[in-house]
Amino acid sequence: MKLLLVEDEKRMAQALCQILRLEQYDVDWCGDGTAGMSAVETGIYDLIVLDVMLPGCSGFEIARRARQAGIKTPILMLTAKGEVEDKVTGLDSGADDYLTKPFMIQELLARLRALSRRNLPSPDGSLSFGDIVLEPHTALLRCRTTGQSVRLGEKEYRILEYLIANQGQVLTREQFAVKIWGFDSDAEYNNVEVYMSFTRRKLAFVGAKTEIKAIRGIGYELRCGDV
Repeated sequence: MKLLLVEDEKRMAQALCQILRLEQYDVDWCGDGTAGMSAVETGIYDLIVLDVMLPGCSGFEIARRARQAGIKTPILMLTAKGEVEDKVTGLDSGADDYLTKPFMIQELLARLRALSRRNLPSPDGSLSFGDIVLEPHTALLRCRTTGQSVRLGEKEYRILEYLIANQGQVLTREQFAVKIWGFDSDAEYNNVEVYMSFTRRKLAFVGAKTEIKAIRGIGYELRCGDV
């Protein structure tokens, strides 16, 4: 799961990044509000942990602008302020939850788990589209019409997960490059095309009619065949 941390306290941010990565989150960190807003606007994150007091742009403003842009990613706000009116402001700005500093790491992780469950389309956490089902705990791709299944590689799984989560949208190569490889990666667009090819082969292997359609000059879209 890809998580964005926007926190200007460097030592705290480094500690949180280390803990979150141990919990298997794929974490990107921004140290100011301007960079944080740019990262949020990419729309590639599954969760956002957002400090309120930031240089350049406040957490309130980032959350507000994200919601105005139609970004629905769950947001957990962090702040040293504990007054009720500050919590109300955060929630009214578009945050989904609010955690006051100092906090226990166990509580932060529990709240992140709760927020991530809100986006799961089924009780067991599986993702589905057309005739395919994606099982997160086993990384299995299963076709409901043929009953065939195959285990996916990490990047193949994340490609299908991203497509299913954004069904009905065309996702650009740039979005895939950042989502799967990260901002700091030197991955090129041909990496995206190579792994798209691998993922298509897995769909064909299980006999799925659901397909990854290339939209010329733009990117990719998941389409449901004649199921």
